[in-house]
Amino acid sequence: MDVKTSPIAPTPTQDDRSLDLALRPKLFSEYVGQENIKENLRVLLGAAKQRGDPAEHILLHGPSGLGKTTLAYLIAYELGAQLKITSGTALEKAGDVGAILTGLSDGDVLFIDEVHRLNASVEEVIYPAMENFKLDIVIGKGNAAKTLQIDLPRFTLVAATTKISALSSPFRSRFGAHYRLDFYTEADIAHIIDRSAKLLQIPLESGAREALSVASRFTPRVANRLLKRVRDFAQVHGHQVVSANVARNALAMLHIDERGLEDTDRNILKVIHRQFQGGPVGLKSIAATLAEEESTLEEVYEPYLMRIGFLARTPKGRVITLDGKTHIEPSAS
Repeated sequence: MDVKTSPIAPTPTQDDRSLDLALRPKLFSEYVGQENIKENLRVLLGAAKQRGDPAEHILLHGPSGLGKTTLAYLIAYELGAQLKITSGTALEKAGDVGAILTGLSDGDVLFIDEVHRLNASVEEVIYPAMENFKLDIVIGKGNAAKTLQIDLPRFTLVAATTKISALSSPFRSRFGAHYRLDFYTEADIAHIIDRSAKLLQIPLESGAREALSVASRFTPRVANRLLKRVRDFAQVHGHQVVSANVARNALAMLHIDERGLEDTDRNILKVIHRQFQGGPVGLKSIAATLAEEESTLEEVYEPYLMRIGFLARTPKGRVITLDGKTHIEPSAS
């Protein structure tokens, strides 16, 4: 299955966006998990409201699908502010930033997704906007160039990234609050699946919920994608209720095993184990063997394999663990 169309695809699809509209929490109390971040945000936003000031600029970082966009919506709601949304890929030129910033109103929240994709010239335009709520515009070229400053409404910038290391140090330092979203627990994922099933009116047995929770890679976006595909499977096959057996059959059809591994996950482990004697082996060699991009393996597949203890990184390369060997070759145990 191509990673772009698989349940673990890092990029949200149009289908995801439609699903988000139906399932997105409206209040912090409805947002499952990330308790420490929620508590810190309540204090930060509550203090800003009491002072009548815009909240400090907020940087959210962590793997795809963990709820960074949802948090941006909740931040705006908590502040009673309008949310304006854009992305790093949409802001190609300084003029693009200027158009967005001058269109804001006092107190608005501006959300920039994939902020690591901003180029250096665009970052430099954002600096004074973040610090002093001013926009510098250069008119003319060379010795005749002049800089004009335009006052901007007081706003809060919320930025999200999966690659915080790709942001320049001066840019990172302009955010007053940094929060890293981590993977969820299985209990939290089960809670999310329960909530989503009720909102989508999917009759779901506890065994099915457990099977989906284990296969969801500790990621809400994956959980909701799998729930929807299991629902479709049950509907097409005439099942009124999604049982554990229905859920397992639907996952098997998607080539997803009981630990949430897809074909590529298993192939990574098999290549290291069988062709490179368990490792260590370099990422480039694995990518060449599987005809996959290095970045895809490193950003999409490796984090989960490492989290469940099937893969380890060493200074000399990747190594399959005993648990990883046992999973792909149960007889090895």
